[in-house]
Amino acid sequence: MKDTSHIIDDLAKLAGGAAGIAGSLQQQIRSDIKTRIDDMASQMDLVPREDFDRLEALIQTLESRIEELENKK
Repeated sequence: MKDTSHIIDDLAKLAGGAAGIAGSLQQQIRSDIKTRIDDMASQMDLVPREDFDRLEALIQTLESRIEELENKK
């Protein structure tokens, strides 16, 4: 019985170690994917969402002003 509990303890330690390695590996993979996506976005010369939203609001303001000016004619 003592040998069985010793084997179970060893298996539990092994499983715990494997879970720790898997978690670490998952974090590394996520970090690598994020880095690659950031690099691709930089190479593609994409516009950040904040800039897009700001310019969209500016366009809406300008369209409203143009419409007001056209209605005054």
